[in-house]
Amino acid sequence: MTIALITGGSRGLGRNMAHHLAAKGVDIIFTYHSNREQAESLVAELSQMNRKAVALQLDTGKVSTFAAFAEQVRTALKATWNSERFDFLINNAGTGLYAPFMETTEAQLDDMVNIHFKGVFFLTQTLLPMMNDGGAILNLSSGLARFSYPGSSAYGSMKGAVDVLTRYLALELGPRRIRVNSVAPGAVETDFGGGRVRDNADLNAMLASRTPLGRVGLPDDIGGIVSVLLSDEAGWLNGQRIEVAGGIHV
Repeated sequence: MTIALITGGSRGLGRNMAHHLAAKGVDIIFTYHSNREQAESLVAELSQMNRKAVALQLDTGKVSTFAAFAEQVRTALKATWNSERFDFLINNAGTGLYAPFMETTEAQLDDMVNIHFKGVFFLTQTLLPMMNDGGAILNLSSGLARFSYPGSSAYGSMKGAVDVLTRYLALELGPRRIRVNSVAPGAVETDFGGGRVRDNADLNAMLASRTPLGRVGLPDDIGGIVSVLLSDEAGWLNGQRIEVAGGIHV
């Protein structure tokens, strides 16, 4: 029995990750922000794959709710799996921000810090006592932590912070044999950021032209590599940033 906890798992990349992991025999706890119907549909899909799944509501930008959330996780583990621990944590939940540096407000920056860095930091800290030794953590970074586009200074900076945090976690969790890596997608066709990459043909074409493989990413490109990185075959990979972006701006 292997259990993964995915934040922001009800939609986009998180939903795709859940499907890929379920196909490899992993059961899923995932969080959703507000769309309960969407979350329930994923539970049903995973059930059809003969996997157990539990959906829990969480706003990863509100650290004050994490203790109560941890209790919900404990309850779900006991009720669904008769277990006290899970194996994999995927810090995936996030929102986009597209604002020029000179127009970014303190409130907008605070949101980015709370969701993309502070939330990852303290949710991981809160959930670690429930993780099995020998497990793994994947933090979602972004290609925008390496290359730069106007309007992404706040978002890209937070993902850069996640990459640094990943290395520290890999070091400090080594005694528990918990591997920690970050996955950095490039442009992907999802509903993230209002579906900009998916729905804006000009933007899509521009990004594809800057990618050696000639297209932007698809959700399966990310979900597939996540399932590989959490497998035993990747067991010696630790403290690394893996960019999964088709070689954009190589």
